[in-house]
Amino acid sequence: MVDPRTPVVVGVGEFAERVDDPDYRGLSPVDLAAEAVRTALRDTETDVAAITTAVDTASGMRQFETSHPYTPAPLGRSNNYPRSVANRVGLNPRRLILEVVGGDGPQKLVNEMAATIAGGKSDVALVFGSDATSTNRWFAKRDDKPDFTETVNAELEDRGYGLEGLLTDYIINHGLVSAPTQYGILENARRARLGQNKDEYARSMGELFAPMTRIAAANPLSASPVQRSAEELITVTADNRLICDPYPRLLVARDQVNQGAAALIMSTEVARHFSIPEKKWVYLHGHADLREQELWGRPDLGGSPASTLAVEEAVRVAGIGIDDVDFFDIYSCFPYTVFNFCDGTGVATNDPRGFTVTGGLPYFGGAGNSYSMHAIVETVIATRDRPGSYGLVVANGGITTKYSAGVYSTAQRQWEADRSAQLQQRVEQAPRVGWTKVADGAATVETYTICHEWHDPIAVIVGKLDDSGDRFLSVSSDDNLITGGDLIGARVKVSSTGGINRSVPA
Repeated sequence: MVDPRTPVVVGVGEFAERVDDPDYRGLSPVDLAAEAVRTALRDTETDVAAITTAVDTASGMRQFETSHPYTPAPLGRSNNYPRSVANRVGLNPRRLILEVVGGDGPQKLVNEMAATIAGGKSDVALVFGSDATSTNRWFAKRDDKPDFTETVNAELEDRGYGLEGLLTDYIINHGLVSAPTQYGILENARRARLGQNKDEYARSMGELFAPMTRIAAANPLSASPVQRSAEELITVTADNRLICDPYPRLLVARDQVNQGAAALIMSTEVARHFSIPEKKWVYLHGHADLREQELWGRPDLGGSPASTLAVEEAVRVAGIGIDDVDFFDIYSCFPYTVFNFCDGTGVATNDPRGFTVTGGLPYFGGAGNSYSMHAIVETVIATRDRPGSYGLVVANGGITTKYSAGVYSTAQRQWEADRSAQLQQRVEQAPRVGWTKVADGAATVETYTICHEWHDPIAVIVGKLDDSGDRFLSVSSDDNLITGGDLIGARVKVSSTGGINRSVPA
């Protein structure tokens, strides 16, 4: 018998609509989340009204339009997203949380809420997220656009944007502002470490992601339910345009979605009080949350030791090995994040278990900060369908900056605290590479990407200075670099003017 304070997930729900659906309603992010919450409450198969009154904590993820102080909200937004969602469903939680920006948020919040319940500071907690980016675009230029503005006067634990270290002036001035550009830098660094040419690496990316499209095609909530071959994913066409090196559009997270997801967590004591069937109980066997070194100081830009530590710790707390996991959902905004998981854990890139239960971010859809909320929902359902099985959710935020992991199973297990705090100290004490904001002199390209989304293509280059060995970030519009093929190992001359480093061929 487990301790009565042991947390369990007892209800999950998700909802999605596409603009071409015959019953498309154009729901707001609040309404999308509310639909998911209602489904999660019904999923408990007990007295929904009674549970509704018992929810004491409601935690929500930010949407795209609330993830930056200068991000526009074309259709308006709620000033208190968690309270707006709670009001829709008839909840009156005493604590409302709005999480910081980051795709790690859903798993991080589940870990946190579970620990809070285990510690006796909460009884029933709800975690949810949603995005209506597709609807925002659909109505952007129409006259009949809805107004999603809501003003709710209620106390909110707003944790801020959490962008510190993620979007600095240095990064912005050198064009590293979009996720594809940022991850293109990491992807090419990994390719350089493996010694692969561009064609070899492209094939490996296509082969990694093609199986995800099969899962997405069978998922009725997918934003892009189309099965595709590896060749289709990597072949550049008018429809599969090159976003930035090395990513065509079909290898990039799909941010045009209308999706919401939610999970209800409570102690086993409360679950028993509400007569929730034990077949619905899913235990959080393992969990961990870690933050990687600052980007420029990482010895290997093509790897993330902190993410591996987070996975290893979650699996250790669960008392299992990675080979015991039956279902994976590894954050798949780009191939790099899945490759990185495989590199760190030793799981083969063609492992028959696959790497997603939803269909992955490029195909199921990447609902802003809340994609992994859907991964958690689908993992809970999968473990219920196979009692005693294990599901691992790995959620990623920033530029492989923040990692949260969770292991789920219906098998009974006492709550056990993880060692994330101690492991974080290990990450922070690890060796770092020297880097400089101001770079002048001869250098070698360490990694790069070429952005094709702008009016004129531009190369974003990470290099190392010959004299000091310091790493630097630079940009280049030189045609010889942009059209000259693979830049890994290329010789350049860099100069700094007005806070911007610019590279030309040496």
